[in-house]
This record gives sequence, structure tokens and C-alpha cells, in this order.
Amino acid sequence: MTSAPQSPAAPMQRCDILIIGAGPAGMAAALAAAPSGAAIVLVDDNPAPGGQIWRDGPGAHLPPLARTHRERLAGAANVRVLTGTRVVGLGGGAQPGDAPALLLEDGERGWTQHCGRLILCTGARELLLPFPGWTLPGVTGAGGLQALIKGGLPVAGERIVIAGSGPLLPLVACQLHAAGVRVAGVYEACAFGRMARESLALLNKPQLFLDGLSMLGYLKLNGIPLHYGWGVVEASGEGELTEVTVAPYDEEWRPDLENARPVKASTLAVGYGFIPRTQLSQQLGLEHGFSDDGYLRAECNVWQQSSQPHIHLAGDMAGIRGGEAAMIGGRIAALSILLQREAIAPAEAIERRESHLARLEAIKRFRAGVERYTQRGARQVELARADTVICRCEQVTRGDIERALEQGVQDIAGLKMRTRAGMGDCQGRMCIGYCSDRLRRATGRHDVGWLRPRFPIDPIPFSAFQNLGTEA
Repeated sequence: MTSAPQSPAAPMQRCDILIIGAGPAGMAAALAAAPSGAAIVLVDDNPAPGGQIWRDGPGAHLPPLARTHRERLAGAANVRVLTGTRVVGLGGGAQPGDAPALLLEDGERGWTQHCGRLILCTGARELLLPFPGWTLPGVTGAGGLQALIKGGLPVAGERIVIAGSGPLLPLVACQLHAAGVRVAGVYEACAFGRMARESLALLNKPQLFLDGLSMLGYLKLNGIPLHYGWGVVEASGEGELTEVTVAPYDEEWRPDLENARPVKASTLAVGYGFIPRTQLSQQLGLEHGFSDDGYLRAECNVWQQSSQPHIHLAGDMAGIRGGEAAMIGGRIAALSILLQREAIAPAEAIERRESHLARLEAIKRFRAGVERYTQRGARQVELARADTVICRCEQVTRGDIERALEQGVQDIAGLKMRTRAGMGDCQGRMCIGYCSDRLRRATGRHDVGWLRPRFPIDPIPFSAFQNLGTEA
């Protein structure tokens, strides 16, 4: 069962709880809050609820839990699901004590959505890191390719190389093979010994650990080579990808070019993990910090509450830990809001929260092990050559960035002003990973700043402003 896109009955609306993002976290939050009778609006830009983990489409196989969540949402009279709808910025005119109003757009019109409480479940985006040839047609993110497969992209007969680091790589390899793809090889940049050293941490989630082992067994059974301690050096081809050069990596991810070798491929899927989507949390003025790998994240407490009491965070916004942790975070955020609305007794809310947190601790220990064995090497920033484009929108090269560093640039804002990196339509989504890594290595500072989002967060049609102008 899928939810058809719905449009607002009136240009201006108000609800008790607005949830941005209908992935596992947003769906769990909506279902946890629904019995209170609160008027809930759940917004997502995809055609159906589920997010990246439970993405629907011709090539997707939804797990039973995803189908159950969708059916329960469809049966909740006080939950309105708005799919195909995006948040593009902040609105105005909210009632005193409300969360900030947001501007929404569904492809045809825009409107202001007011709410008493707000839960951000905006998820994460792929971390993209440049190397020579990464802008060629045929080079994509591993998560992006996974989404395209679920959406029905015909891939049978393609010859694909998968490279990067993390548990997503073997998963995508298995899915591709099942779809009829010839997987030429999986190249995990981290050495096998690093993963083996984290076995105890990985056993905090035995089923996930066994799922990982079963994927490795599937690859071996089907003759798909998995190379540990190897990574991409270059992608090449005339107008489109035809060949990928890979090489052994040392602990710092410096490639051994003397032992590099070419691999024929029509597609290269590269995955280095994910970073939270913080454009909206920044626009809302929430407090942020930096994760251990140097990337921006919004702060929240044990109630999933942000620095503003009416705004909560769940899912990847509160830490990238997978679908189960996302659902737990969504339920805790809903509990906190019910407590604020006096719809649940404090003692009951605390008891249920502690039960959720106990389950979350095992997931955190598991994810900490994954993060340690997939930690990127510092020499990765050297893969890009002087003429390698770093910012695709503004055609800023590594050479341009190196000159800016030589001239004394110390932070992201300075780099943006000096080179225009991050000024394009994508607002730095493609280049922020490299720019942040390179600045931290050049300056020795952990906090080198972050790109501030502009309005609108995503490009929108002019027609969307017609209703907004009428409202004003």
C-alpha cells in the first residue's frame, strides 16, 4: 500500500506536530504520537513513505516492517502524509510558542505550514570525495546507484566496479548481482585486519553481524572478488566511463601506484559513508557541533530535543546509525512531545524512554566499531590532481583550492569567498566533504566552519511563489 501525494486544502495550515522526513524515523515518530489524537502532518519529497532504507519502486523489495508501518499510517485518521513535498525554507507568522513556520512546495504550489512542535528527520546524503575522473558519466555514489536500482533502473548486463569503504559496498554488490549486473570487483579501502579487530564491537548486534557475513558468503559463492586494502585511483574514458584504475592502499589510504591495475567497467559506484543533512537545522538556528570525522551535526539531548525546546531531531539527524536506531529516535522524540503536551505522565514517559535508550546503546557500540574500521585515511585528499574539479557547479579545481590555502585561507567561509567553491545551485553538497577535509589537514583545526544554506534550500519553480505571494 502506498500513499498518494496530497496537496493542502488551503494555502495556510496549522498542525500540532509537523514531521519532516518519512523514513523509518519519521514514520515511527508519527505512529508513536498518533494515539494522542494530535493533528500530525508527515512530509517527504519521495513519492511514498520509506526514505532511502525503505525506498519503494519497481526494483524494491519492501520488508514486512515497512509495509506494516505504511498500513498503520494510512489507517491513522489524524496523520496526514504529504509525499512529493519539499521544505524550501522558513516561513513567518507563527503563533506565540509555536515552532518556526516552514515553507513547503509540492511541485505546483507553495504554502506556509505552521505547527506547535517540529521533528526533523531529514536524513543524510552521501559523502562524495573527488579523484581524477570522478565527474565522468558513469561514476556515481553507491547509495545513489542503490536508489536507482530500487526505482527500476535497467542495469542487467552492465559491468560495474564498487569502491570505497563501509558495509554498504557488499550490500550494493549483492543487490546488483541479483539484478543481473556483472560486478567486476568490490574494493574496500580498509584492510581486513581493521575489521577483524572490531569483531567484539560488531557482535553487539549479532543479527547485523551475521547478515554481513552472509553477504560476504554470497559474493564468494558467485565469484565476485572482494579486495580489502584496495581503492580507486582514477576513472577514465572518452566522454563516459570505460575503465577504473585501482591500487593497494596503505593505512593512510595512500595508493601504491607501482601495483595499480586497470579494470574495465561501464559504471563505478563509490561509497564513503554519509553525512547528516543540516541545511534546515542551520536555517532554524539550532546549535551544532562537529562529529569525530569533522562534519557538522545538530545537537540534541536524551529526549532527542534540540537547542530549541519545540524542535526535535531523529534518524540520521541525531547520528547515522541505521534504520533500527532511527525508529528508536523517532519514538523518543514523539514521547518527548507528548510529555510537553501533557498527553502522557512523566513517570511513564521516562520509563519508556529508558527502555528505548537501553536498546540504542547496543546499536551505538556496534556503529562505533563500524566507524573505527571504516575510518578514512588522511592521504585520501591527495588523490585529486591539480586539474581535478572539486566544485562541479563553479568548476573550482584542486589547484584553485591549494592556491587559496597558500594565500592564508583558514576556514570554509574564506575558501568560498576566495574560490567560489560552494556558491553553485547544489550549495556545496558535492564539494563540502573535500573542502572540509583539506582545510582541517592544512590548518590542524577540527572546526573549520561549514557552508551556510541559502533560500531556497532546493531549486523550486516560480509557480510555487504564487500562493506564497497571495498569503503575504
